[in-house]
Amino acid sequence: MRETGGDMGKATAHRLGLSQGTALFVGAVLGPGVLALPHLAAAAAGPSSIIAWAALLALSVPVALTFATLGARHPDAGGVATFAARAFGPRLATIAGICFFAVVPVGVLAGALIGGDYVASAAGLGRPGTVGVALVLLLGAFATNYGGVRMSGRIQLFLVAVLTTLLVIAVAAASPHVRAGNFTPFAPHGPTGIVQAAGVLFFAFAGWEAASHLSADFADPRRLLPRATALTLAIVGVLYLGLSITVTGVLGDRAASSPVPLALLLADGIGADAARPVTAGAALVLSFVAMNTYIAGGSRLGAALARDGALPAGLSRGSAAGQVPRRSLTLLAALTAVLSAIVLPGGLDLDPLMRITAACLAAVTVIGMASATRLLPGRGRALARASTLFTGVVLLSCGLYLAVPAALAAVVLLTERRRHGRRPSGRAVEDAPEEIPV
Repeated sequence: MRETGGDMGKATAHRLGLSQGTALFVGAVLGPGVLALPHLAAAAAGPSSIIAWAALLALSVPVALTFATLGARHPDAGGVATFAARAFGPRLATIAGICFFAVVPVGVLAGALIGGDYVASAAGLGRPGTVGVALVLLLGAFATNYGGVRMSGRIQLFLVAVLTTLLVIAVAAASPHVRAGNFTPFAPHGPTGIVQAAGVLFFAFAGWEAASHLSADFADPRRLLPRATALTLAIVGVLYLGLSITVTGVLGDRAASSPVPLALLLADGIGADAARPVTAGAALVLSFVAMNTYIAGGSRLGAALARDGALPAGLSRGSAAGQVPRRSLTLLAALTAVLSAIVLPGGLDLDPLMRITAACLAAVTVIGMASATRLLPGRGRALARASTLFTGVVLLSCGLYLAVPAALAAVVLLTERRRHGRRPSGRAVEDAPEEIPV
């Protein structure tokens, strides 16, 4: 992967500022998973799922800071693929890029379905309502990204402000209903349940690798990326911990049995009639902001992969900073449409979609952290080593779903072998991986 500046004069007008960049980052991390994950985590671990939430939040800090440092040093639409190319060479870079690009339609569809489930539940629309809302969300998110990253960032900034307000209202209104008895038995499924909860909860923290693809779109990556990362960590930390504790303390066993715990939380806090529209609004915003960021990052990655020979060269248009990668975006839209046509009529359960997404994103994150151990000096390298260990453990917790990133890696390796080791034109990484000295 090579770093490109494109036409800097034209691109600068379309770069992200701190507020827009932070809003996109928050959208990547604080996505629709927060609507469904409290239920899935509680089903796996009971009240002890709070431990998994807190541990993943604490351990995501070094991951986030490492990605911020890498993005500031090597801003490029390739994101983790760019980092891997510099650290280990083009083969692992292609594996990282394909794992992320291929799972974007899966994760985006999962996000749309989560939003659709909540809106349909609030309005009593049933499965047809879920499908209809999901399709509207998909169309809206792709249409927004066709307008470019600056339009996407402005819309995101407004929606994140609305979203934060809604979640704070939900937690504050329900907190008086917290009952100590709902925290017992604390660990009904033992340590295994906590590990399983951590595996699915990684979906809620696996946004930094998506944000890395937007690094080149910041007006000043070295200055703004670390600030946007710090602000995102603060916002997400407060909201995640507050929501997980409140859901457990208020709902008790209902958190594990209901797929819409936020709806129940609001119903207990402000009444069922008032909760329905608020829940539907929160679901729409949460789903859209995450889909928006992943589509933005995925489309830029696709253009970068094409630029560097891993995808057809025709998709590379729009790979420079500030440009709109419309061809790559169209490919993602087509793949999402095909997947939707397969999944929506069959009523596939949401859980496998989220776990497939989590497994692929965990694999990409491990590659990114391992790359940082070779690219960053001093304390940054030590932080990256700790992050690699943490993300490696999370990756193993994905269990059988690791077969998906493994299969994608096998496809990449087989394709490379068929090329008989030929380097695609445009690849701008030397045979020996680059390592920045301490």
